[in-house]
Amino acid sequence: MEIPQMNANKLRRILKSGGHVFGCMLSQMASTRFEQVLAGSTLDYAVIDSEHGSRDRAEIQQLTGMLRRADITPIVRVPIPKSEWVAMALDAGTAGVLVPYCETVEEVQAVVATAKWHPLKGEYLRRAVEENVLPSPETKKYLQNRRKESFIIIGIESEPAYKNLEAILDVRGIDGVFIGPNDMSTSLGIPDDYSNKKYLRVIEDIIKRCEARKIPVMVHQQTIETSTKAIKFGARFVLHSSDGRMLQRMIQTEMNALRKVAGAGTSAQEDTVETV
Repeated sequence: MEIPQMNANKLRRILKSGGHVFGCMLSQMASTRFEQVLAGSTLDYAVIDSEHGSRDRAEIQQLTGMLRRADITPIVRVPIPKSEWVAMALDAGTAGVLVPYCETVEEVQAVVATAKWHPLKGEYLRRAVEENVLPSPETKKYLQNRRKESFIIIGIESEPAYKNLEAILDVRGIDGVFIGPNDMSTSLGIPDDYSNKKYLRVIEDIIKRCEARKIPVMVHQQTIETSTKAIKFGARFVLHSSDGRMLQRMIQTEMNALRKVAGAGTSAQEDTVETV
């Protein structure tokens, strides 16, 4: 079956209509030579990780271009919830920006405003957000057209963020919510215990409350089992594993299959890729 091409606006339409989109985190990939591999991957989108990865602005720009050529919608996870980083990601050519570890309404207002009205800054940006006043009708039309494919995803990754969820979701312009299981479970006092009922209740509740506002949720799970559970809870912005982790698993699986054929036994499959 032919896989349809994906772009940012189509991705948004699918999510808005209640459908699912599928992607992974790019944590290890640095070379644009992966373009041919990704073009046949059936990914709808990929998240370029610059929160935990040591990526400079030039590399992010190269990777966003590679993803676009492969018909994969690029999303950049910025290092911190600051509007300056959102602006840099947009300037690098990304369609979406994932802002990690937001906890306050003020943080969310600032990054959403930049995603929607960049390159407005300072007083004019404040007026656009708080009063819906722009320098002119021409400026408003220009910026709406310039940012028509841009979207922003807010990271709800701690217990304080969870407790402040309703106020955060009241901020207009949020296109998606991201849950980082490692950060969230650590904040809840149960690090990496993804079968814990406390963790599962929080994940399910966040998804339920966001879906009630028609805001899709992505949960960055690492295994088919945990990603399946997130989908069954209602996560439609499916973010599964990472490039490094999936490559490691595939190499282990195929090499162990050949070891078995040769009668050499199998080696232990220890996961050495860090969860981020």
